[in-house]
Amino acid sequence: MINQLDHNVVLRNNVKKLGKMLGEILEYHGGIELFNKVETIREMTKSIRKEFDKETYDKLKEEIHHLEPPKRKQVIRAFSIYFHLINIAEQNHRIRRRRQYQLEDESKQPFSIENAVSKVKSYALTPDMIEEVLNDLSIELIITAHPTEATKRSVLEIQKRISIILDELDNPLATRKELELLDEKLFNEVTTLWQTDELRHRKPQVMDEVRNGLYYFDQTLFDTLPAVHEELEQQFNEYFPDQDWNVPNIIHFGSWIGGDRDGNPNVTPEITWQTLQMQRDLVLSKYEEAVQELMRRFSQSSSRIKVSDELDETIEADEIKYLNTDEKWHIESEIYRRKFAVILKRVRNVGKSSLGYKNAEQFLDDLIQIRDSAETHQPGDKKLKIIRTLIRQVELFGFHLATLDIRNHSGEHEFAVSEMLQAVGITSDYSNLSEEEKVSILTGALRDPRPLLLFEDGYTKETQKVLQVFRMIKKAHAEFGKRSIEVYLISMTQSASDLLEVLLLAKEAGIYRLYSDGHVESDLHVAPLLETIDDLIAGPNIMKTMFEIDVYRNHLAERGNHQEIMLGYSDGSKDGGTLTANWKLFKAQLEIHNMAKQYDIRLKFFHGRGGSLGRGGGSLNTSILSQPVETLGDGVKITEQGEVLSSRYLLKDISYRNLEQAASALLDACAKVSADPVKSHFRQKEWEDAMENISGHSLKKYQSLVFGDKDFLTYFNQATPLRELGALNIGSRPMSRKNSERFEDLRAIPWVFAWTQSRQMIPAWYAAGTGLNTYIEEDATHLGKLQIMYKEWPFFRSTINNLQMALMKADMTTAKEYLNLVDDKQMADRIFKNISDEYNLTRDVLLRITGNEDLLSHTPNIRESVHRRNPYVDPLNFLQVELIRQLREQDEAPDELVTEVLLTINGVAAGLVNTG
Repeated sequence: MINQLDHNVVLRNNVKKLGKMLGEILEYHGGIELFNKVETIREMTKSIRKEFDKETYDKLKEEIHHLEPPKRKQVIRAFSIYFHLINIAEQNHRIRRRRQYQLEDESKQPFSIENAVSKVKSYALTPDMIEEVLNDLSIELIITAHPTEATKRSVLEIQKRISIILDELDNPLATRKELELLDEKLFNEVTTLWQTDELRHRKPQVMDEVRNGLYYFDQTLFDTLPAVHEELEQQFNEYFPDQDWNVPNIIHFGSWIGGDRDGNPNVTPEITWQTLQMQRDLVLSKYEEAVQELMRRFSQSSSRIKVSDELDETIEADEIKYLNTDEKWHIESEIYRRKFAVILKRVRNVGKSSLGYKNAEQFLDDLIQIRDSAETHQPGDKKLKIIRTLIRQVELFGFHLATLDIRNHSGEHEFAVSEMLQAVGITSDYSNLSEEEKVSILTGALRDPRPLLLFEDGYTKETQKVLQVFRMIKKAHAEFGKRSIEVYLISMTQSASDLLEVLLLAKEAGIYRLYSDGHVESDLHVAPLLETIDDLIAGPNIMKTMFEIDVYRNHLAERGNHQEIMLGYSDGSKDGGTLTANWKLFKAQLEIHNMAKQYDIRLKFFHGRGGSLGRGGGSLNTSILSQPVETLGDGVKITEQGEVLSSRYLLKDISYRNLEQAASALLDACAKVSADPVKSHFRQKEWEDAMENISGHSLKKYQSLVFGDKDFLTYFNQATPLRELGALNIGSRPMSRKNSERFEDLRAIPWVFAWTQSRQMIPAWYAAGTGLNTYIEEDATHLGKLQIMYKEWPFFRSTINNLQMALMKADMTTAKEYLNLVDDKQMADRIFKNISDEYNLTRDVLLRITGNEDLLSHTPNIRESVHRRNPYVDPLNFLQVELIRQLREQDEAPDELVTEVLLTINGVAAGLVNTG
């Protein structure tokens, strides 16, 4: 077995090496005085974390108070950069642990593909049952531009280079001289990191965010995604050698970047079109590179091997049709190279001329023709992996690279439909009609093959924009294929009419078509987004209404009786607290799933999770396993938010591990259901009743503070760096939907980000303690019941473990410093006491439920990581409070002071990792 202690020693040595190098750089650039100042603060914070001492604590605050520019900025940067270095070391440690498992014959890494396939074998399923499970598996990961990825691209590039060097230092065959050279390279990269600006000098535009998203496809995902599928296929062939396995593509990536219009006026139809073009350009360049490599490798001569008759018969005609004389491969007998020359020409002309492939399926057919021919020269069990990898990539990425979801707010659609209906004299006041009247009018319009739009102009600018989006989708389907845009998401869906409005707009653009003979064509999924607590409760009735409307059922029939439903984790948590939100999400899935079965509708739940704990964050595998097991066979779709992209997909090994964990978790869960449907669905009714009870108490506690305390919003605005976040150029989207200061309009992302910075982290844990403790006190048997639920129910275990993580990262001692930013001290003390008391109660009840002596005792690696970081986050928090206080005292603060505040925000984000 793996010696965990030895592994942690290697990690600590890496951290120590990087810290020592940073110390040398500090001394060189800032002198021994800077080095000593950083060391003094570091030792003080470590001492306080080890054992709190009021005298040392006051001395630390005094040290920080007396820091002056420019040294103050250097101290901030020193701690911030240290976190970047820790993050890299820990990423590499994950890679190291995975390799060690692979070296150990007797152990399989949890949530590895091999481990999952070995479990499938133990379930004694027939090959047909396994194939059915594989065909039903579906994981879609949707990258978003949600703006809490505070790290610049240039900094990410440096981090990647440092990671590669650390990996090379692990080589046991490296010579002393090679190790010395690697240390030199490592020092130079850490120096470059110190000498690089961390902050963006301008707010990113949408196309900057698009490029950032495409970076991960280019660097890792294009290669990693097929590798996960190939490993899955290989393991099935090893564990079930009597079957020739052909594993389908179960993991796909999509994107919101360039398609998410909700609250972001910068995402125009033109921007969406540019995004689709950039995606196609990237994937075609990857294909061109791959085809050129295949052309170099496939040098077989027809004088030595026999190619397939189909290839032999068509190659000359293809050359005449597509190639000029000087473009043809010059050696006639090298028939595969001749075919690749044709393929290369056609790939280069996609979207440019009639010589190009019209669609990815044509490209695929040509590659399969070569594969089938070439593999006849191989033993039956020896496959040509290099061409099979490209085939898998074309299947996965097509010519569109990633399906782009379009999202907009329900209010935008209602406004546009209202104008359209008024223009043709159907109703002059659609928005104020009852829901029943709206549904009646909309279904009537959808049953009529004739369009409503009788003219192109005359509508307001807002309506024209909505109509342009739908016309753009129609055009995109023709240019990039129907896989380029498959789903239209409706934010703030509150009624059935919200979905019908989008279907009507699709009809006007020709995306939904009703013919005079009654048959229907529909090229777009219409997906509601259920966000608030009220929307989650209403969700089952909304969907039941939709499934009983004939025109909508006709649309679904054309879409394979498939309905996608998005669940928002952010606004529900902001609205009702994390514990209540998580339970309402779980319950809504169950109710909608069971109801949809009655209508023979297959669902896919789209989980709008953030990277932070307050927005449903956590690893992909725990996210999957915490869902109702009944719903997993429907497929899983999850957002991969901007702030987790670098930590999950910057490095190929880490990218592979994250995707492997997701695939293995879903495969194991679904295979288990197939083997024993009754037992695998086991979840006691009394557990659900317990959660309903706990959720009610938690909701009441949460809303009594957030909505019931008249001073709470003032406290939030003053006791967190919310005001200052707007100057941190990390996203193209405004912080609120309507540029207002109302709580309802504030986006969940800055809400969570601000609380995280102040270390109070209310969205991730507040009110959970009251809910759990009230339930425990109601009956002597309730604590035991919760302990059993923690051991046996994945949903409850995931919820409790996320609460533990939140409490570990929160810190009431540090948080108390932010009270110095609140004008009304009495009000600040009162609200903070409420928060602090709830923190202590929550901590106590979690330890009672888990039976642990300390938080996160069950995950020593994560616990040690948090402990490693906390002493270094504290100084940045103290500096942040001091600098914000100075900033707010001045009408026009100097740019340097603003920069220092933003650097502390950046540093805390790097230190706490899952921030927004």
